[in-house]
Amino acid sequence: MIDLADVRAAAKRIDGRIRRTPVLAAGPDLWFKLELTQHAGSFKTRGMMNRILAGPVTAAGLVAASGGNAGLAAAFAARELGHPVEVFVPVTAPAVKVAKLGKLGARVVQEGREYAEAYAAAVVRAEQTGALFCHAYDDPAMVAGNGTLGLELVEQLPDGFDTVLVAVGGGGLIGGIIAGLPGSVRVVGVEPVGSCALRAAMDAGRPVDVPVSGVAADSLGARRIGTIGFELARKAEIDSILVEDGAIVEARRRLWDEHRIVVEHGTAAAHAAVLSGAYRPEPGERVVVLLCGANTDPADLTT
Repeated sequence: MIDLADVRAAAKRIDGRIRRTPVLAAGPDLWFKLELTQHAGSFKTRGMMNRILAGPVTAAGLVAASGGNAGLAAAFAARELGHPVEVFVPVTAPAVKVAKLGKLGARVVQEGREYAEAYAAAVVRAEQTGALFCHAYDDPAMVAGNGTLGLELVEQLPDGFDTVLVAVGGGGLIGGIIAGLPGSVRVVGVEPVGSCALRAAMDAGRPVDVPVSGVAADSLGARRIGTIGFELARKAEIDSILVEDGAIVEARRRLWDEHRIVVEHGTAAAHAAVLSGAYRPEPGERVVVLLCGANTDPADLTT
């Protein structure tokens, strides 16, 4: 498990190596945290940078498994820190993410049709080579690094806020946010109906496997919630909200039409909860929607 002290230590470790991302006022009592502007296009660069700096890293370098974003974060951090890296992704990973991995200097291996299959192959590769395996979400240093988002929010909104809506895949982001925010702030997890590992775990009382499908599966397609994220969410008794694919697609389109913000489908899930009415803020409730990634092909936003 991790706590606020771990998040603060991560903030010191990665200081100067990640971007302090802006907050945009999006309406009365509504803000967007624009983590999509982070290096490599997602929040995962925070956690990955912290994980690698916590080391140790041998000459074999790094191995990561990813639906896309964790791999991009690993590739960026490895390049900045001077380490070789192999990234395993499923064959279903979006072409835009695979191409970017190559541009960042990673060796890309496509394995299986789901993240879980790419993950299994990556673990074997790390054991064979002695490389540092960088888990996409269920690692204390990764989660603590992600939690630095919470520290930033507290500084950027000094008048306070009540609620943060967070898209959930494997739980590395929501776990970090829970650890990095004051206990008075309500954290709400948002998942697609086709990839709801957190909801299933909360119902079962433990992480369980779930089927994975839908428009956001490339970034929110973890078959099982991570132990760290689940335990933090369970202890905090957070709410878990489900949104339909149609609501996610509409939220992504409206973020572009109304705010000129381009995000991937998984990121749009958090805003879909507000737009669809799946989450209804109380009068005067101050809500932050975390927009966590933008590794997408924007071509369909104008059609």
